[in-house]
Amino acid sequence: MLSDDIPSPQFIAPLRTRAEKAKYQRVKVSVLGRYMLADRREFPCQVLEMSPGDAVVIAPASGLEGEKVIAYLDHIGRVEGTILSPMDGGFVMDITASDRKRDKMAAQLTWLANKDILNLPEDRRHERVVPDNRHSTVVLDDGRRYNCKIIDISLSGAAIELAVRPAMGTPVTLGRMRARVVRHFQNGVAVEFASAQEMLTVVQQNLRIN
Repeated sequence: MLSDDIPSPQFIAPLRTRAEKAKYQRVKVSVLGRYMLADRREFPCQVLEMSPGDAVVIAPASGLEGEKVIAYLDHIGRVEGTILSPMDGGFVMDITASDRKRDKMAAQLTWLANKDILNLPEDRRHERVVPDNRHSTVVLDDGRRYNCKIIDISLSGAAIELAVRPAMGTPVTLGRMRARVVRHFQNGVAVEFASAQEMLTVVQQNLRIN
């Protein structure tokens, strides 16, 4: 049993209909990420409160009410929706997602809200996703270029099917993202990006993940 001076764990019960979306309870989190507005400008951000239906985002550019937003958040992955209300230093955004995605998000947010209270183990640094368009290219420093297939990708790195095995630590470019090889496996390599902050540019312009 938790002592009286320790906050009680927070839980988000998944709801099933869009009409009920507003009934999700926000939890306090501290999640870093990157977002892009409709005009393709991108900025770093921090989410302070979030539910599977909306989020309070601290951001340098608030955008316009009703403007589409795409964000990549640590531990959460890709989130998209529209700006419900701009505010000083950020905005509140509506989240567009399937019931399945909302259920997964509810579990992720429950973990994030309680990991310090319950001393839960650290999760993976960034949520990995399988892109819709998995084909890209890898270029070595000497100019050699290879076609590859992306197995999964996150803000910090990617696993790719590749015909060659560059040595561990070898600098490469995936799309236009600078990276280095950190692991070999049977059908390819894993790479770590030099800068997670460039991820949205890669996703939207180079890897063409929709």
